[in-house]
Amino acid sequence: MASRILILGCGGQVGWELQRALAPLGDVIALDFDSTDYCGDFSQPDAVAHTVRTLKPDVIVNSAAHTAVDKAESEADFARLLNATTPGAVAQAAKDIGALLVHYSTDYVFDGTGDAARDETAATGPLSVYGQTKLEGEQLIQQSGCRHLIFRTSWVYAARGGNFAKTMLKLATDRDALKIIDDQIGAPTGADLLADVTAHAIRQTQANEALCGLYHCVAAGETSWYDYARFVFEEARKAGRELKVQEVSPIPTSAYPTPATRPLNSRLATTKLQQAFGLTLPHWQKGVARMLTEIL
Repeated sequence: MASRILILGCGGQVGWELQRALAPLGDVIALDFDSTDYCGDFSQPDAVAHTVRTLKPDVIVNSAAHTAVDKAESEADFARLLNATTPGAVAQAAKDIGALLVHYSTDYVFDGTGDAARDETAATGPLSVYGQTKLEGEQLIQQSGCRHLIFRTSWVYAARGGNFAKTMLKLATDRDALKIIDDQIGAPTGADLLADVTAHAIRQTQANEALCGLYHCVAAGETSWYDYARFVFEEARKAGRELKVQEVSPIPTSAYPTPATRPLNSRLATTKLQQAFGLTLPHWQKGVARMLTEIL
């Protein structure tokens, strides 16, 4: 059983849920970029590594990252610092003190071709600075030799903070017609699900180090942003929410250019995770419906 757990990036969607999910496992210390007692600022790799060595946690869970995908294209050095350099420094510190490091990565490490779900052995090929720097972060953690769990996930949302569903509900309240991308396919995954899986995996990995490694962790099923939005509108109307939108049209990614290229196929196979940890991942609609109950 872990007795001291350090959460980095505690102010984000996943970090917030981790504080709840990991509380029963031991003494949780939660830091963010603006923490004052200890440095949790990922723009300062040496200082964050010093924090790890000072606190000597049994487990470090890193949910800090540069996640502004389009912005990363114009600030590649900063994205690399947050997504690769500092996680690498944390991994080295984890190795030095014998801690288990948990880290989150992304479907953006892949090129998004085809329509099959990729497993952990599939060839990577990031299309964006974000994807490239997240892949570099994975590699630095693996090369450090520290005990680690890396969870690749996709389309993360939470009731707290901004998310796709909230954006769509706002637009649907203001506009008659919406055009939404329908050729990107993935699985909306709740920050709460990620946090709960993390807690479960930490307990089992502490007891059996052979479970360390790289895993894909997403909700079951798949959808497009277009069908995701339609599900959100349907649930909102069922809950009595009045929406102005009447017409929802599908459009291809090519009709909505962005600085960063998005993978069209974000399907991730989760067989390895489910078998290793004895888990059944719930369908994405269950998590989204639950989140909507909270925000509607």
